[in-house]
Amino acid sequence: MTGILPTLRKSDLSLDNMMPEPRYYALNDALTHLSGGPYQFRIQGTDDLLISHDSIMLEAANTSFQVHFQVGPEEFAKLYNIALAVTAPVLAAATNSPLLFGRRLWRETRIALFQQSIDTRGGAPDLRDLPARVRFGGRWIDHSILEIFREDIAQFDVVLAADIGDDPFEAIEKGMAPPLKALMLHNSTVYRWNRPCYGVKDGVAHLRIENRVLPSGPTPLDEMANAAFWFGLMAGLAEQHDDIRNVMSFDDAKSNFIVAGRLGLAGHFNWINGDVFAAPELILQRLIPLAREALTEVEIDQDDIDRYLGVIEARVSSGRTGSDWMVRSLSSMRDPSTLDERLSALTAATVSRQEGGEPVHRWDLATIDEAGGWLPSYMYVEQYMNTAPITVRADAPIDLVANLLDWHRIQHVPVEAEGHQLVGLVSHRSLLRFLASEDRLRQDAPVPVSRIMHRDLVTVSPETPTVEAIKLMREHKIGCLPVITDSKLVGLVTEREFTGIAGQLLEKMLQE
Repeated sequence: MTGILPTLRKSDLSLDNMMPEPRYYALNDALTHLSGGPYQFRIQGTDDLLISHDSIMLEAANTSFQVHFQVGPEEFAKLYNIALAVTAPVLAAATNSPLLFGRRLWRETRIALFQQSIDTRGGAPDLRDLPARVRFGGRWIDHSILEIFREDIAQFDVVLAADIGDDPFEAIEKGMAPPLKALMLHNSTVYRWNRPCYGVKDGVAHLRIENRVLPSGPTPLDEMANAAFWFGLMAGLAEQHDDIRNVMSFDDAKSNFIVAGRLGLAGHFNWINGDVFAAPELILQRLIPLAREALTEVEIDQDDIDRYLGVIEARVSSGRTGSDWMVRSLSSMRDPSTLDERLSALTAATVSRQEGGEPVHRWDLATIDEAGGWLPSYMYVEQYMNTAPITVRADAPIDLVANLLDWHRIQHVPVEAEGHQLVGLVSHRSLLRFLASEDRLRQDAPVPVSRIMHRDLVTVSPETPTVEAIKLMREHKIGCLPVITDSKLVGLVTEREFTGIAGQLLEKMLQE
């Protein structure tokens, strides 16, 4: 092999480093045009995330620790296929992004988010089998890097145009390595998780395999351990198998990758020669020894090998990846804290432990007292509003609303139309007034909610400050504020939430 010494990068000339530059505005406009409208996100895990966004900026939530493996042209196909094969177990041991917008999703949610954040297939006919711009790949490579470049040129539109200003054929005639700027520009807009790279350094052309799967964090030590594990497996598996295609199917490599992203160390992998392993078993019994031997053979310092692979071994043995630490920490912090408080505590604890320098498998779980006080989590309505209110349609019978109020111990039920448009509100007071009225006694058929619902509503947006929300409730003498965005109901704030805030304030005062 040409070499396994790493080139490490936190970002590249793609979307991973969003900055206010014309190139990125142009890229956003081009990809959004290709997508045919807003980007739709549907990620399912322990919780579900169903949202849409009108730009590619949600991609900015992705952060990776990218490493490059330099290879020779004659060995590219062999080593690229090995990179595909080892992606899953390396990812399973490294997962670090289980949460997005407070939802518990994949163990490495970045895998799903990145694909959906720039998925340009939205306007395609249902029967078209179009590849995603972010992808694992569709097959093994047979001969050379040209197969990938040709495939990507054929399958993906050019989204950026620029005055390249170089003639590759002229460079070749002069005996120089051509920079191939146009090809590299297009390559920077197609996001394979193992991306082929061509470059020229000091007049010498070279090829690299860019690993884009590894997440950032939780600590620099964890990142270096992940990189060492990957480099070791690349070298070790290449020594064991001259052609990985003879002992493993591409479909297994790809399905393993999805399993690793979804489940992390809880997954099972279809491995070489059809053997099936639980992720920890495969990594601890087969892959760490293989990586250790390979790194030793290429004369990596033994102390470095022991340090970095020791981190992987301890992390996998304990099951304490960054994702596991986050999910367990969040679960251990219970009511009466809000989700916003728990996430604040999780963030503060992450920063604190990162500064300590210990790898994640040694971290204590985050605690709610690390949130830095309760007040910041109650500044705005969106931080504590009820995002799952009980609702009814305008034609629902009043008897149903009466039961809902009783079953759920609530005093307000919003009324929605198609598309979650807020059209009214039923309160326990309006219901009691109707039930006590003579009109109720004269009704032979079920009475619809539309007869008694309030239509002239006072509403707020998620960004409304808490102080303003309280002022509105006092001024209008109401006990409930529907929270809307574009006339659509997204949440509810009632006196109950403010009673909880007041209770915490009094408790803090008494403690002081």
